Amino acid sequence: MAVQKSKTSKQRTNTRYAQWKIDAPNLVECPQCHELKAQHRVCKKCGYYDGVQVIDTSKKEKKDN
Repeated sequence: MAVQKSKTSKQRTNTRYAQWKIDAPNLVECPQCHELKAQHRVCKKCGYYDGVQVIDTSKKEKKDN
């Protein structure tokens, strides 16, 4: 069984875990509709990605429950 050479202090332990931070999402402007969207994702408003319409947003389907 491994035995540590010296005790790790509370400050050293807490400092190690203090570097996890939440970053703000990186949003860019959609070239088609000029709305903010996540990078490398299909625009939720117009359905375009890289100048090509991927999702048809003209008709919205209703879900029957």
